[in-house]
Amino acid sequence: MSNVEGAVVSHQEPERSSGYVQSLDRGLAVIRAFDAEHPRLTLSDVARRTGLTRAAARRFLHTLVDLGYVAADGRLFALRPRVLELGYAYLSSLGLPEIARPHLERLATAVGESASASVLDGSDITYVARVASRRIMSVDLGVGTRLPAYATSMGRVLLAGLPEDEVDAHLGDLAALTRYTITDRDQLFAELARVREQGWSIVDEELEEGLRSLAAPVRDRTGRVVAAVNVSTAARRGSATTMLAETLPHLLAAADAITSDLVANR
Repeated sequence: MSNVEGAVVSHQEPERSSGYVQSLDRGLAVIRAFDAEHPRLTLSDVARRTGLTRAAARRFLHTLVDLGYVAADGRLFALRPRVLELGYAYLSSLGLPEIARPHLERLATAVGESASASVLDGSDITYVARVASRRIMSVDLGVGTRLPAYATSMGRVLLAGLPEDEVDAHLGDLAALTRYTITDRDQLFAELARVREQGWSIVDEELEEGLRSLAAPVRDRTGRVVAAVNVSTAARRGSATTMLAETLPHLLAAADAITSDLVANR
């Protein structure tokens, strides 16, 4: 999926199933055109970010307005709260946020840092639960936030949990987000092998300079990695070695506790 200027249109059409409905795909693309950096868009903006014609973008926007998912204010369009129903239906069926939250709260209290849980969605991770102790990133993180899997500790835990022949399909373009980001595929695969063997991942200033995070996997009853939990901190607060010594035991205990509750709940 191209990320040039925030575009959400895919330039390389994947193979579609016989039941594929193009109009639904395009309607969802219009919803995805809106994000934290682009909360209000004109018709032309939507057409450009989705690759749709203006006429098609207009039809989809007005349909979404009629359905209550988009609001229109003059030339500008914006998502309405009802769009959250689409995500909450998934989160409710998952059960993970409710199970993870008390453990994340205890983890955040124990280490004095923010704690989160996420799942893999394509080449991104999606936050499904978060307990914030302080803001340490330049963007606000919350439920529904998406970040590139390859450059995040939770993403690497989730990628390492996949069969090796499936990993490449979830990587996308390895863009350099900071001067420290791993962008070489062979180097990244070597790092994922390390994560797979040791059972946790630490990412030091690869997503955003000044940010360090540590993650561990959550598994289902078959042992498959289904989610990841992490702790994030400002790199200036101490060394990576100190973080591993002081935080990793608490993180692994929280991940194991969430795994146990998730298995018992299914």
